[in-house]
Amino acid sequence: MLVEQADGIATVTLNRPEARNALNLEMREELEAALRALGEDPGVRVLILRGAGEHFCAGGDVKFMLERRMTAAEGRARVEAMNRAVRALVHFRTPTIAMVDGFAVGAGCNLALACDLVVASDRARFGEVFARIGLVPDGGGTYLLPRRVGLARAKELVFTADVIGAAEAERLGLVNRIVPAVELEGRTRALARQLADGPPRAHAMAKSLLNRALDIDLDTALAWEALVQGMMITSTDHREGLAAFFEKRAPRFTGE
Repeated sequence: MLVEQADGIATVTLNRPEARNALNLEMREELEAALRALGEDPGVRVLILRGAGEHFCAGGDVKFMLERRMTAAEGRARVEAMNRAVRALVHFRTPTIAMVDGFAVGAGCNLALACDLVVASDRARFGEVFARIGLVPDGGGTYLLPRRVGLARAKELVFTADVIGAAEAERLGLVNRIVPAVELEGRTRALARQLADGPPRAHAMAKSLLNRALDIDLDTALAWEALVQGMMITSTDHREGLAAFFEKRAPRFTGE
């Protein structure tokens, strides 16, 4: 796992390119540790998750599965390690962006879905391919996928185990933006820069509200909005935003 940090943007790179960044147990544990450490760093305003080489992530380590016949307990332990990483990603304090090139399949697809935004190259491919090897989706797939594409589409993708291209993924709502492969890093970092220059505390609070939106009723959502907005309206960033608006300049948000 590679971790870089500069100017408010943290980049975590799945670093096993010779295996299309397939997730062994060590990578799952390293990913969770990296996410938790970065999540506690107030200097991190945006997180980018990417894969080394030509692919984002090919999911679980199929070669390991073939060579070693795991017990139910061993299999569950590997899934639980993945679950901890997914929780850390979904609940990461600030906005997260999956930068997807090549394959994002199986657990790799669900890692991308665990990010707030997905920017994909025009050669990216996505798939819930678990059924091809007699498994069910894990890594949050049964939770994250229906929230992106709806229940009926989620069932279709899971049952067929089809791998779809970037254009179809965007049409279904899996992907936020498609860019030419040669522009993927530059365009993703431009988006990250835009978010990092925004109000970090407001972004964090908005993310918290949106993450619970599909699990609560309207009255509860309105009550949470009123509570949080009451806090935000007293913030230094709010005053700075107002001042910048009237002075016709870019705001300088500090997170206070």
